[in-house]
Amino acid sequence: MDILLIAILFIAAYLIGSICTAVWLGKWYYGIDIRQHGSGNSGATNTFRVLGKKPGTIVMLIDIFKGWAATSLAGLLVVFGAIPAEKLIIFQLIMGMLAVVGHIFPVYEKFKGGKGVATLLGMMLAIQTDVALLCMVIFVIVLFTSRYVSLGSMIAALAFPILLLLPRFHPDNPILIVFGFILFALVVITHRKNINRLLAGEESKANINLSRKK
Repeated sequence: MDILLIAILFIAAYLIGSICTAVWLGKWYYGIDIRQHGSGNSGATNTFRVLGKKPGTIVMLIDIFKGWAATSLAGLLVVFGAIPAEKLIIFQLIMGMLAVVGHIFPVYEKFKGGKGVATLLGMMLAIQTDVALLCMVIFVIVLFTSRYVSLGSMIAALAFPILLLLPRFHPDNPILIVFGFILFALVVITHRKNINRLLAGEESKANINLSRKK
């Protein structure tokens, strides 16, 4: 294995994940630090809440793309012969996780980032597209029925490894299922404050018809 190429792409995956879309968009185009408004989180949900539908959508799509791009970089390792093709899934998982870690702990913003759900979705889209799309549908259903973004995120994250257990979606490599449950645990950890608010009945509900706030 070409250790140098692997190391370079690992670093690249983390740096891609570290791109602080919400923070930079808020500062450059709206003159505010998104972390000082709303929930204080630098993710798509808080961008929707504070800036509105258009910037929120931009942030969400870019954050999803970060996860997809970083995960897809693993294909270069096969192309250049750095790893055998049968090990691709392992390196996809590692590089996707590096992007998620980068989103949560971005080097560009003193390691204070978002919760990584959109970046995690991008990672899943790159690895298991059909299951990831189903998880998106589940998220939307939970969001529109409960109005809780956090609840939708956690249920969709749990649905990913559970769907992989079904014969229709069962992957060739069972490590993906194990990793799916690990990713769900990560989502729960990053949403622990939301869980406390949900249990206390204090979690904010999403406004589906969002418009930009002045």
